[in-house]
Amino acid sequence: MYPKPFQKLIKNFSSLPSIGPKHAERLVLFLFKKSSEDIEEFAENLLKIKHLRFCQKCHNISEGDLCQVCKDPKRDAKTVCVVEDPLDVISIERTHAFHGIYHVLGGVITATEKDASLKIPDLFERVTKEGIEEIILATNPTTEGDTTALYLKRKLHPLGVKMTRLGRGLSTGADLEYTDELTLSEALTNRKELL
Repeated sequence: MYPKPFQKLIKNFSSLPSIGPKHAERLVLFLFKKSSEDIEEFAENLLKIKHLRFCQKCHNISEGDLCQVCKDPKRDAKTVCVVEDPLDVISIERTHAFHGIYHVLGGVITATEKDASLKIPDLFERVTKEGIEEIILATNPTTEGDTTALYLKRKLHPLGVKMTRLGRGLSTGADLEYTDELTLSEALTNRKELL
């Protein structure tokens, strides 16, 4: 039986996605073996997460009101890549193939959930107010991702903005966050216009 602080940490780590009790136990044991300085740095960085927020413009993770991408004047502000979550932004940024800006939906439309909690109204507002010329629908190639892309296409079509979808170098059912940079780069390059 482990001491209480050890058990509590196992419980904390177990509450994270994709981490079961055994994996959590190994993580806590790993941390236990680290130096005091390493543990303090880890704890400080964990506490700093509370000070992060979502970008007011695109909903990416940010240290201030605007994220690094939205603050960058070199980005193509007329081309918006719509993604499901911030991990997708990171995946696309690693390709160095996209130079526009992003809009993070915060999820997808599912059979049980429509768009109530998603940042879709903010996207419509950006399209009408910011003079956006192209929207790249970069939702994952899953049933929910395709449903979300189709919904956005139908809703945005009357606004006259060009809409494209990532090329299907991505396999159906794949998550962008797990896609290698070359495949993702090719999917961006070979995106298809939605008519």
